[in-house]
Amino acid sequence: MKKLVAQQLREYIPTQEDLQKIKKQRQDIYIILDDVLDTYNVGAIFRLADAVGAKKVYLCAGTETPPNSRIKKASVSTWQWIDWEYQPTALTAVEQLRSKVPDISIVSVELDPRSIPYDTVEYSLPIALIVGHESHGVSKEALDASDMIVSLPQLGINTSLNVMVSLGIALYQVLEKNNIR
Repeated sequence: MKKLVAQQLREYIPTQEDLQKIKKQRQDIYIILDDVLDTYNVGAIFRLADAVGAKKVYLCAGTETPPNSRIKKASVSTWQWIDWEYQPTALTAVEQLRSKVPDISIVSVELDPRSIPYDTVEYSLPIALIVGHESHGVSKEALDASDMIVSLPQLGINTSLNVMVSLGIALYQVLEKNNIR
């Protein structure tokens, strides 16, 4: 399928045929948003999900869902191209994925005493990455259900990165470790 620039994405409404073609190109990568409140972050994560060829995005807890004008704007309408669904909690999304996707690895991206450096992991597919609330992070239940927790180094005075930035770094590490280009 021909790639579309931002203006084309904003105006184009995908057909079922378009969506089926794209679906075949998706990787076994899933993204779980655990109570991510900023709709611009949600939209940017849809754009990121498309960029890495993610199969599905789970919007959980207080995370806003499309259609939403700010999600549409930040995603440049890529939310229409990504399979997504709402779940009441991130734990529910994890449980659903474990029942549907054999051998899935669940990885939370979070600053936590149990976390290991994101770049020391041999990520394999299928995989789900969880990111959380901009202030509170990933819920305890989702962290406890994760196979591992990874973090990015914080060398300055700030204790964290933007949720979309952290997810982007981790997702591109997944692509690199799986030689996906």
